[in-house]
Amino acid sequence: MAKKSFPLPKVYGLLEPGPVVMVTTAREGRANIMTMSWHTMLEFEPPLVGCVISNRNYTFDSLKATKECVINIPTVEMAEKVVGCGNTSGRTIDKFKDFSLTPVAASCVEAPLIDECYANLECRVVDEKMVAKYNLFILEVLKAWIDPQKKHPQTIHHLGEGVFMVAGEIIQLPSKMK
Repeated sequence: MAKKSFPLPKVYGLLEPGPVVMVTTAREGRANIMTMSWHTMLEFEPPLVGCVISNRNYTFDSLKATKECVINIPTVEMAEKVVGCGNTSGRTIDKFKDFSLTPVAASCVEAPLIDECYANLECRVVDEKMVAKYNLFILEVLKAWIDPQKKHPQTIHHLGEGVFMVAGEIIQLPSKMK
């Protein structure tokens, strides 16, 4: 066998769950953006998403208090802004202003959509049982928005330590799933 041992702290990069997203929250009249890549779909209907948000993040307290957010899905063209938002804290700056992003009023939650993102999911927290132990919030998607002009958007996927992969070629295979 030509395989070698792999460092456990780097396993995340092997199982990366999906596109890097930008979570927006709003609390006491102040909107914030957090870059996040630890999320996973849990259910189709209603759509449920599991999100890990560290209790050290500014967004954690906002989400815990308001129990709502928007998951915004950026494309590769926004990569520098996505990383910039991820490398700064909303405690000290206005990320919408500093990264020239446009907040748009949501229809079901107070947190804004990011206009530049190709898709936006308005969410509310429906289960907090694993927040204290794992920082895992269970969110229900209440409303979804998508830019119909972008047919096959290229999303970015975090592999760890500043390394990203861009979603690429689309293939379609026979499936009995509807």
